Amino acid sequence: MSEDEHRNHGAEKREKDDAQVEKGHRPDALILHEIIRREGEEELRRTTLALSLSAFAAGLTMGFSLIVPGVLKGHLPHEPWAELVLSMGYSIGFLIVVLGRQQLFTENTVTPILPLLTDRTVASLMRVIRLWAIVLVGNILATFVIASVLAHTDAFQPEVRKAFAEISRHTIEDPFWTTVIKAVFAGWLIALMVWILPATGSAAPFIIILMTWLVSMCGLAHIVAGSVDAYYLVAIGEISFPTYVTGFFVPTLIGNVLGGVTLVSVLNFGQVVPDMEGNRRSDA
Repeated sequence: MSEDEHRNHGAEKREKDDAQVEKGHRPDALILHEIIRREGEEELRRTTLALSLSAFAAGLTMGFSLIVPGVLKGHLPHEPWAELVLSMGYSIGFLIVVLGRQQLFTENTVTPILPLLTDRTVASLMRVIRLWAIVLVGNILATFVIASVLAHTDAFQPEVRKAFAEISRHTIEDPFWTTVIKAVFAGWLIALMVWILPATGSAAPFIIILMTWLVSMCGLAHIVAGSVDAYYLVAIGEISFPTYVTGFFVPTLIGNVLGGVTLVSVLNFGQVVPDMEGNRRSDA
């Protein structure tokens, strides 16, 4: 082999090696930011009807985060390990919603916020508020529907409906500010899940189950999944609607937004700003 051929062979090998390294390299924070920012832009451009239907579907689907644990609780023995299994059942609703690309409010504390942080204008803020309002209303109305169906039909056996009530009582047992703090942690975990999902590839279902299992296992407060539980108590006449609003909805909403927006969106945006500015200077 001549010297030129040897040099060319070495260059080709380096290119192949570089390609393999690039393929196996985890995307850095700037790439994750750009993927999620573009997804946020797409969501902000969707029509009101599309967002409403997707949000309503997500709220109905989140009913499985009560149904599956309730069915498990109705059949499993009263042992300490059973609680860990019940917490795993909580993840089913999230798994369907996220993989099905349905609109869930807590996911939207990240995806539309990154476009807003990039383009900090009143117009961008109004687009985010519109998206939040549509998705939150759709999610919550759907939780009322599914909770009412569970409460007023015989679709599930009496012991399972009893388990629904027992599980649901945990959503309103804490004082206002304790619920806020628990909701901050829940919003933080769900937003982190959204942030890391683009880097997980085929492991996405495992990540969804893991992060949402932690939310349930730690007894944290999620505005949509918890709304199914809390409104179930309203539907069976155990609590009043004002108690649902003040004891669950308001503190959980505050905490989820704070956890998602400040602890994930703003902090992760902050870490990529220097890289973004560096790229702009390089392009110039």
